[in-house]
Amino acid sequence: MGNLISKIGLNRVWLYSIVIVLGACKTDTSKEKEVAATTTASQEYLQNRAPLLQKPYLELPLGTIQPQGWLQEQLIRMKDGMTGNLDDLYPEVVGPRNGWLGGDGDGWERGPYWIDGLLPLAYILKDEALIAKTKPWIEWTLNNQREDGYLGPIPFDQEPEPEAGLQRGMRTDWWPKMVMLKILMQYYSATEDARVITALTKYFKYQHEQLPEKPLDFLTFWANRRGGDNLQAVLWLYNITGDEFLLELADIISEQTFPWTEVFLNDITREPLPDAWATSGVKYPFEPEEMKDIHVSKLGSLHCVNFAQGVKEPVVYYQINQDDKHLKAARQGFADIKFFHGQPQGMYGGDEPLHGPDPTKGVEFCSISESMYSLETMLPITGDMFYADLLEKIVYNALPTQANDDYTARQYFQAANQVEISDKLQSSYQTQTHQGTDFVYGLLSGYPCCTTNMHQSWPKFVQNLWYASADGGMAAFLYAPNTVTLKVRGGEEVTVKETTQFPFKETVQFELSLANETAFPFHLRIPDWTEGATININGSPVEFEVANQVAKIDRTWKNGDKITLTMPMHLETSQWFDFAHTIERGPLVYSLKVASQEKKKDRGDKYGEFTEVYPTDPWNYALMSSDLNSLATSFEVETKDWDGSYPWNLDNVPIQLKGKGVVIPEWKTVNGVPVFPAWWGHRQESVEASRVKDITLVPYGATTLRITEFPVFQND
Repeated sequence: MGNLISKIGLNRVWLYSIVIVLGACKTDTSKEKEVAATTTASQEYLQNRAPLLQKPYLELPLGTIQPQGWLQEQLIRMKDGMTGNLDDLYPEVVGPRNGWLGGDGDGWERGPYWIDGLLPLAYILKDEALIAKTKPWIEWTLNNQREDGYLGPIPFDQEPEPEAGLQRGMRTDWWPKMVMLKILMQYYSATEDARVITALTKYFKYQHEQLPEKPLDFLTFWANRRGGDNLQAVLWLYNITGDEFLLELADIISEQTFPWTEVFLNDITREPLPDAWATSGVKYPFEPEEMKDIHVSKLGSLHCVNFAQGVKEPVVYYQINQDDKHLKAARQGFADIKFFHGQPQGMYGGDEPLHGPDPTKGVEFCSISESMYSLETMLPITGDMFYADLLEKIVYNALPTQANDDYTARQYFQAANQVEISDKLQSSYQTQTHQGTDFVYGLLSGYPCCTTNMHQSWPKFVQNLWYASADGGMAAFLYAPNTVTLKVRGGEEVTVKETTQFPFKETVQFELSLANETAFPFHLRIPDWTEGATININGSPVEFEVANQVAKIDRTWKNGDKITLTMPMHLETSQWFDFAHTIERGPLVYSLKVASQEKKKDRGDKYGEFTEVYPTDPWNYALMSSDLNSLATSFEVETKDWDGSYPWNLDNVPIQLKGKGVVIPEWKTVNGVPVFPAWWGHRQESVEASRVKDITLVPYGATTLRITEFPVFQND
């Protein structure tokens, strides 16, 4: 029987089901039925196979989750914008000459980057025209694999001469292949095309043979830092085929990957915390008692996107080696990045290298996309809601603002405090390299990696709104309008319509449709930022327990059942760079509303046309400490009727805060950058009434220009 099971590729939960069916398990009959029903649901979705960790949550096939409302509109804007038309907008790189289409042009990461976002977008929207755009990339890759298993652009006999704007060389580098591995996994999830399994099996045999002589970093260091992506694909294939050599390959890849676990757990000595931090009553990025345990290595020397991708490697490897140090390492990595480089929108200062927490330092769009993917990878493996909380913060704050509304232009870098966007800014490490284009909105401004890598962000977020739970139920951990259909205990098919105005309002409604009354657990995330969350079923409150931020309602459900989750949102303040403060409410970070005017510019160089943005409102305000100590009375929350349409601009955003600010005349821009004035630290007993003005704060994601980290005027 063991050989048969190995040959037909059954995973661990399926094996357990077979044992029950064959009568090998002679325990309580009712328990048998419960376990059998649970595994019947679980076998619908890919679970880890022994000896890997059994995951608590299982991903759904691509296209299962359908966005609604503003989220659907967001994806349609991508379809009509850059994502759906990049081959027309950027043909020199993603056109017919691309090496992943058999051409002699660009053969490195940028072509696969685009398809890594276009393909999930196409299958989620079920858009045949977009699907057709992805097919040549898939077909060429699958149909042109070498006999030895090599996959990808055909290497040149001799490295070609450099050609402006193209990455033609390094075609045998392991790193770009990792992006295509992600694409093929998604494509298989949507289509179950068996050629993917054949091709990846051959490719991983090729890697197994080649890596001892040509390790991950034999050409560049990128694959060494990003080996977790390769490891993830190897384990995915192992769960389908059960080929033992894949576990050997996983060990080789792990050994050749940058040692993220060891780096994140490297101790340093820290000075004692000031007593004032523990007694101030202000919410800091970390609670004082947590900060004493922060560890760090040479984080300042890391590349920002390498961190975004590498941080998941300890958790991916944890599936092989269940030493808790790997889980601790990943959490420590996020703790360190926040403390030493963090910004309020959930990201960190990294304009290529990590560059500290100054709110004028840039956040690269690739860092956002890859941080999201890492968090989406780690969440179902660990069931740790920390990753869902952070993902939610990034998605609903950092992500919307870095592309324009019609998704035809993007910033290479954004910043928490930016009051001018022009080619005169001088706050970036890359200012001279990119001729001042790092912050402007354009197609190719800054570095074009983000032009192609930005597209995976929203579609993969949609893919991770729901999971099947290993106990035969369903799990909603990220809240947005959508519908989903999945199977639960007993193989019963359940459709859920999720209706919500989250993240702007506090409630989420779920309506269930199913043919037969069925008992199964419904998992709901209770965010760390809320207190007093409630759950109603069909209008009546229900008691529930929360374990690790998850409320599990296990009951018999019937057609038409309605669940309402209410998550109270409260105004809070957090402290960041140089004692500056930020105001938050629920998952949203709030920034000063700054009206602006745009200016188109084309210098006739390789960056093409781009958009500069200049303020038409004052921006140099401080907050008053007395207001921060009484947020509920100092700031008024104003909402407006909202039909659920696209909310991410100043005209449409459905919520704002009204309060007071103090004009700071000496706070001026330096080369377009709002560098903090070194004025605070001296207690002020009073504030001149003429300098106190009404200010409006709006959600960060709806801003273009903004102040998010405010100096504080001490007046109490």
